[in-house]
Amino acid sequence: MAQIKYVKSNSKAKNASESTVLKPKANTKAKVTKPAPSAKDKTAAADKSKTKTTATKKTTAAKANGTAKPAARGRPKKTKPETEGETTETKKAATKSKAPTTKKAPAKKDAAEDTEQATTKPSRKRKAADEAPAAPAKKVKVITKGKVISEPPTNRLNVYVFGEGTAGELGLGTAKKAVDVKRPRLNPNLSAKDIGVVQIEAGGMHCVALTHDNKILTWGVNDQGTLGRDTEWEGGLKDMDDAASDDSDDDEKDDNGLNPKESTPGEVDWSETEIAEGTRFVQVAAGDSSSFVLTDDGKVYGWGTFRSNDGIFGFTPEVKIANRPVLVPGLKDIASIKAGANHALAMNTKGAVYAWGSGQQNQLGRRIIERTKEKGLIPCEFGLPKGAKNRITSIETGSYHSFAISKNGEVYAWGLNNFGETGIMDNAGQDDAVVMNPTVVKSLKGKNISSIKGGGHHSLAATEDGDCLIWGRIDGAQTGIAADQLSKLPADALIKDETDRPRILAEPTKVSAIQGEVIKVTTNSDHNIVITKDGKAWSWGFSANYQTGLGTDDDVPVATLIDNTAVRDQKLNGATTGGQFSVLTSPADVEMADA
Repeated sequence: MAQIKYVKSNSKAKNASESTVLKPKANTKAKVTKPAPSAKDKTAAADKSKTKTTATKKTTAAKANGTAKPAARGRPKKTKPETEGETTETKKAATKSKAPTTKKAPAKKDAAEDTEQATTKPSRKRKAADEAPAAPAKKVKVITKGKVISEPPTNRLNVYVFGEGTAGELGLGTAKKAVDVKRPRLNPNLSAKDIGVVQIEAGGMHCVALTHDNKILTWGVNDQGTLGRDTEWEGGLKDMDDAASDDSDDDEKDDNGLNPKESTPGEVDWSETEIAEGTRFVQVAAGDSSSFVLTDDGKVYGWGTFRSNDGIFGFTPEVKIANRPVLVPGLKDIASIKAGANHALAMNTKGAVYAWGSGQQNQLGRRIIERTKEKGLIPCEFGLPKGAKNRITSIETGSYHSFAISKNGEVYAWGLNNFGETGIMDNAGQDDAVVMNPTVVKSLKGKNISSIKGGGHHSLAATEDGDCLIWGRIDGAQTGIAADQLSKLPADALIKDETDRPRILAEPTKVSAIQGEVIKVTTNSDHNIVITKDGKAWSWGFSANYQTGLGTDDDVPVATLIDNTAVRDQKLNGATTGGQFSVLTSPADVEMADA
C-alpha cells in the first residue's frame, strides 16, 4: 500500500504555490486532471477483442435520490416512480455525464527541427556575460504541522452492511453473495482486530473509513476519482459456460464480476500529496462523487469531483477531477467537516462555517452567478451568526440543503426547499423553491435539537428528550408514520398536491413508532435509520434495494426495529446511509495495543 509522503517542517520540500492549492508533481499531473475511463468504454473494447463475454457490470444508478436501482442478474429491480412536478434540479441523472472536452495544447516542435533552425538562423541573443542577472527564486511555502486542535477517535468498530452492492458499495469484495444483502452482515474485510475502523461515512455509491492506525480506506464507485486511488482492472471476463454452471459448492468464492479493487476496501494513495510529518486524521466525510478528510491540526484534504446539472463541475477552480488527495485551499483551524451530494461544509474552532461545491440549489448559502459559478469551488464564509452567545456549534447537510445549530439552540437552514426539506414552509411546494440565505427554522424553536440530518427531499432530527422529528416530502414512505396517524394531523400540517394527496409534512412531527430514546439520526435519499440509547437501530422508507435492512419489502412506511442474528446482541452506536445501501456500527470487543 502507498505510504503517506510526509514533509518535515524544517525542510525545503517543494509545496503548493502561494494560492495554497496543492498540485501534484509534474510527472503525475495527468493523473489529477484526467477523468477515469468509463466502464462503458472498457466493456466495448473488451467485446471487440475477446470471445468471452464480460461479467455483469455495475450500473450507474442515481446516487443522490436512490430511486433507481441497477438491474441484478435474474430478476428485475424496482425503480421508484418519479413524482409529477419534480424539477431536474432535484433529481440525480440516471447516468453520469461525460467530462467536458478541452482543447489540446499546441504540439511542441520536434527537437531536430529546433536544432536545424538554430544552425540556419543566427542568434540575436547577447552573450551570457551581457545578460541581466536572473531574478531571485520565488520562495516556496513550506508545509508545517500546526497546533493540534482535534484528537482522532480511538474505539474500534464492528461494521455491518446491507443493501445494494452491485457497485462494490458494501466492501465485501468479489464473493457472489456480496451483491444484494437483505439484512445486516458483519463485513469481514473490515475486521476490528486486523483493520480497526474508528469512523466511517457513506457517500452516494462509496464509503470512506478512518482506521485506528491513521489509514484512510475507500471502496465503491471510482468513476471520478472518488476513491482517491488507482482501481483500473483488466479482469471481469469469464466463460459463459462456466458462469452458467451450478457445480460450485461455495457460493462465497464464486466470482460476481465486481472489480476487486473497487469492491474491497483499499488505502487511499498519498504518494502524490505532500503533508506535514506527524499529521493524524481525525474525521472523514463523503459526498456523491467526492471524499474528504480532516487532520488533527485543522487542515482539510479531499479528492474526486463535484457534479452539477450539466455533469462534472470540478473539484477546485484549477482541477476538474482530483484522482488523489489535494489540500482544500483557504481552510484552517477546522474542527468539523460534512458533505452533501455535491457540496461540503467546514466549521472552524471559532464557529465560522465555510461552504463550497455546486451552488445550483443554493446549498452554499450565498449567491452564485452563472458566469462565475466556478467561484463556488472556493470555500467561503457566509451569513451565519457569530459571537460568544450565538456562535455555531454543529453543522450538517442534506443532499441539496444544509443545517447549522447555534450555541443558543437556534437551527438555521438554507438550500433546496421545494418539498419543505429545510423546515421553512414559506415557499414549500413550489417548483425550484430555495432558501437563499441561512434562516432560522421557526418550527424547531424550543425543540432542543441535539442532532439533525437531511435526506433527498426530507429531514429528521433528534431532540435532547430522545424524540425523533421528521418533515418534508412524504409520498415515498419517508416519514415512518402510519397513514392513519398522518390523516389525523391538523390540516395546516400537510401540503397536498393537485389530486388532494398528502405530499409534504409541513410541521416537524414525532415518529412515535420508535421505542427508546433516540440519540443519532441519519438519512440519504429516501430511507432513514436512527440509533437509540439502548443500542438498537430503527429504519423505514424506500427499500427496493434492501437499504432499510428489513428484508424484501419495497417500502417500509412505519419505523421498524432492525433485528437479525448479526446485530441482535450488539449495542449499536452508529449508522450511515448511502444512496441504496446502509452501514451500522457497534463497539468492538477487542483489547489490544495499537501498532
